[in-house]
Amino acid sequence: MRIFGMLLFAILIGPLVGALARLILPGKQDISFFKTWGLGTLGAFVGGIVALILGLDSTSGIDWAQWILQIICAAVLIAAASRSSLVRR
Repeated sequence: MRIFGMLLFAILIGPLVGALARLILPGKQDISFFKTWGLGTLGAFVGGIVALILGLDSTSGIDWAQWILQIICAAVLIAAASRSSLVRR
């Protein structure tokens, strides 16, 4: 049940995590909003799982470490997706 809740939360915050990930990446990423949402969702879910494994998911207050992990995971995915779209051109 905990994983289902994490997945639902990741879907809801996917656009925010994806947008923040794109902000920290240098240069222009030529990907659509929906790809940003999807990769942000995937990054948020993977970052949440990593935070769960490391025990960083249930701190008092805002889980800053979890948010940072989610944004980093999304940034890696978005960077990989934007590079792969450049290679195809």
